[in-house]
Amino acid sequence: MYAVMGITGNVGGAVANTLLQHGKQVRGIVRDPGKAAAWQAKGVELVTADYDDRLVDAFTGVEGIFAMIPPNILPDPGFPDSVARIAALKKAVAAAKPPRAVYLSSIGSEKTSGLGLITATHILEQELGTTGIPSAFLRAGSFMENNLHSIPAARATGNYFAFYQPLDHPYPLIATEDIGRIGAETLVEPWQGNRFIEISGPVYYSSNDVAAALGRSLDRPITAVAIPRETWVDTLASNGMPADRSGAYIQMLDSFNAGWINFGNAGTEHIHGKVDLDTNMKNLVAQST
Repeated sequence: MYAVMGITGNVGGAVANTLLQHGKQVRGIVRDPGKAAAWQAKGVELVTADYDDRLVDAFTGVEGIFAMIPPNILPDPGFPDSVARIAALKKAVAAAKPPRAVYLSSIGSEKTSGLGLITATHILEQELGTTGIPSAFLRAGSFMENNLHSIPAARATGNYFAFYQPLDHPYPLIATEDIGRIGAETLVEPWQGNRFIEISGPVYYSSNDVAAALGRSLDRPITAVAIPRETWVDTLASNGMPADRSGAYIQMLDSFNAGWINFGNAGTEHIHGKVDLDTNMKNLVAQST
């Protein structure tokens, strides 16, 4: 039996599916069992918990756990929501003592500054890496699925408006399907101590590559257009991110573009995913229609 958080989302769902394909039993940790009826039909045991004391029961009597905290693109100063959830995870892990744990982390989480939104997973690694439980932290590259939000504008204008710059610089992107699969395959392995695993797609992709993949999926030419740095606050505000709350997101983008956030760190493993950008983009375009 393996306990999986986030089973109704893309990554947790991919973890659960991979475990089931390997003939493992799965305990899905959910906030609303009504939204996970399809998983129950697959034989998944559902446990209701929401970063509270019920996590101890959810993490007890299993061979391993997959845990994560939800992304927060509008964090309050000091990331109090993420800190509280991480504390709840640490408390539950310390009490339940599962044989091993895999956590969803992020590229750049080894850094101590200049991370913006990634600060939350830096804190997660610092706190959950001291439990004494064999722990693997999946430092995932940027999710390919984030491009879903760019499809309407690309379809309407023929442009892919890019924050990742220069436009020809390749970045590590990865499909959530691969993150979940790698997470599950890691979870069934035996190991001791802490592991830090950098995960990306089959190759790195630039903003120009994303535009080209969009064009092939939309069957029309799409051109990558760099969003001028001086307009980022206003651009994000026009898309629903308040100007006084976009600082953490912008700091993260700046650190990506400057190369401060990157892969190739000493003491880490690296795994390439199988899902390429074209395959992922075709799925995203199908979802958007």
